[in-house]
Amino acid sequence: MTTEKPLRLFFALPCPPALVEAICSWRDSQHFDGRPVAPANLHLTLAFLGGQPAAKLDGLKQLGSHLRADAFMLRLDQLQTIGHGFTCLIPSQVPPPLSQLVEQLHAGLCVHGFALDSRPFLPHVTLSREAQVRPDANPPAFKWSVERFGLFLSENTENGVHYRELENWPLTAPSG
Repeated sequence: MTTEKPLRLFFALPCPPALVEAICSWRDSQHFDGRPVAPANLHLTLAFLGGQPAAKLDGLKQLGSHLRADAFMLRLDQLQTIGHGFTCLIPSQVPPPLSQLVEQLHAGLCVHGFALDSRPFLPHVTLSREAQVRPDANPPAFKWSVERFGLFLSENTENGVHYRELENWPLTAPSG
């Protein structure tokens, strides 16, 4: 009998290509220590689910399709080192639609029996891992028009970790 390997899953906001290019260009000019995150992997995690059986995929996709939040502008304008040497861009202010999306997602995940991290949600985009010191650089304000979120799979490949989007859902245009 073969045991199916768990899938490392997470919900996230995928960085648009133009934003990835701007962030990586700035990051690379700063000469941060640590291991830079691959440009294709830049994202903002909404909920990390860890190893999950493939049988849970359909339920997670159904949950994602039921979430409703307005599209919003996110301003990544501060640099912070979090956890064990993760150099990250963070917003100085969290837009209400981002908080609402995360609250809905976490509530839905809890109803479906997923155990989530007990730490408060800290929106961030990781730039490098294993950084020894906190960079003293002041980032420019990176403006991100957030229009969708997705469910991602973290895969180990011969070229390192790769994040693959399994499904995505649009955010609604704000009523105005």
